[in-house]
Amino acid sequence: MKSTVETAEIAQPYAQALMSLAKSKNLTEEFGNDARTLIDLVQNSQQLKNFIDNPFIKPDTKKGVISQILGEQANSYLRNFLLLLVDKRRIFFLEEILQQYLALLRQLNQTVLAEVTSAVPLSPEQQQAIEQKVIALTKARQVELVTKVDSDLIGGVIIKVGSQVIDSSLRGQLRRLSLRLTNG
Repeated sequence: MKSTVETAEIAQPYAQALMSLAKSKNLTEEFGNDARTLIDLVQNSQQLKNFIDNPFIKPDTKKGVISQILGEQANSYLRNFLLLLVDKRRIFFLEEILQQYLALLRQLNQTVLAEVTSAVPLSPEQQQAIEQKVIALTKARQVELVTKVDSDLIGGVIIKVGSQVIDSSLRGQLRRLSLRLTNG
């Protein structure tokens, strides 16, 4: 298991190097889109995650698979960066490096990340309303929403922006009511 501090210390310089490369080639957004796609791929494929994390698989084999996954249309700078991670035996930290790159990209674009958990999938209008509310609260220029569905909430939403949590879920309201009744 990777420790959070160790991971951050290893991932941060690589994420900064990737951002520096992206800025120099005017590819920050393209790399951001590719990073989101790769993160989704790794998170949704346990087989791929196990393959990347396995230290006994030869680097050339990992490079071949990475090249296959990226395909011919992938940006050569990003491809070379990922192959460098294999050479440096840091591909194990791929997801964390890409997450930190996205954090640097949000910082560059004055965008905040809002994690929204709802009882049912949100409509585009509801997502837009949440974005406007987060912009008003944070004074950010843009909002990047990450939505999750949790039917245990019964109704309403939980919005997390940084360390701030806004819980307007029915489950949260019932929990607060229960606390007031037991303490009152």
